[in-house]
Amino acid sequence: MTLVTATERSAQGAPRAEGDRRPPDRGAWFLVLPALIPILVLSVGPLLYGILLAFTDAQSGRTRATQWIGGLNFQDLLHDTLFWESFRIGLVWAVGVTVPQFLLALGLALLLDQDLKLRWLARALAIIPWAMPEVVVGVMWRLVYNPDAGVLNETLRTFGLGDGRDWLSGLSTALPAVIVVGVWAGMPQTTVTLLAGLQNTPRELHEAAAMDGAGAWRRFRTVTWPALRPVALAITALNFIWNFNSFALVYVLTSGGPGGRTRLPMLFAYEEAFRYGQFGYAAAMGLVMVAVISLLLALFLVGRLRDRTGGDEA
Repeated sequence: MTLVTATERSAQGAPRAEGDRRPPDRGAWFLVLPALIPILVLSVGPLLYGILLAFTDAQSGRTRATQWIGGLNFQDLLHDTLFWESFRIGLVWAVGVTVPQFLLALGLALLLDQDLKLRWLARALAIIPWAMPEVVVGVMWRLVYNPDAGVLNETLRTFGLGDGRDWLSGLSTALPAVIVVGVWAGMPQTTVTLLAGLQNTPRELHEAAAMDGAGAWRRFRTVTWPALRPVALAITALNFIWNFNSFALVYVLTSGGPGGRTRLPMLFAYEEAFRYGQFGYAAAMGLVMVAVISLLLALFLVGRLRDRTGGDEA
């Protein structure tokens, strides 16, 4: 039996010096592994494989081994006018959906933040599009836009505004029609986020501004918006990224047609990979899109950091 003296016990229980750092507990990694393994297998692994694939000539149905070709896929992309046209369409789509989405969601959030009757019912109805899968939303709106018996054309005929048209097949109407669907489908998520930000704004500030004689617009500009601005910027950036990477909704509505007018970059990469079997080329497209989105996100974060630094100095 080992005897521990009082001196040894006091030394063991004594607090460590400030510079004496205890090595990390290796057993903690076993607690992290259950959450870390799925991320590595389902996210990091495919991402690294896709990056590797972008530098090869991988194709479907080939009998010979895949060859390493370096940056040839990216050289081809520089001269691929169809890809850059899809990139332009993707930017138009992302901006065209994100901006109206935010403005309408902000108005709806301000309305739902008021003390109205049946407010709980209005809030429940507002998030219904968010609960619907994108495929279901696409099928439903295809019925709305149906040129023969769609709700939209029937309404126009009823009010004598024309005989209707094929909205999803017209070269000039396909992209605006799809943008409308994107705004409708994504607005609830933005509304819920902005509504949460509004409810975290102290009511005392609004009451004090009202007592000082500030009107509704001045209260919004001086009280509501400064408190809501970080949430608004974050959800707008996320919406832009999600919208730029959209696939299922546009695929169900138009499959990229007519004439490529709604062919977003993700649709273009999908066609190259699974219709034409150009896996390496499609992986290069995906890598370019990841790089562009990462650059935009970095610029956003730098801008936010500058704004925060400027606010702290003020």
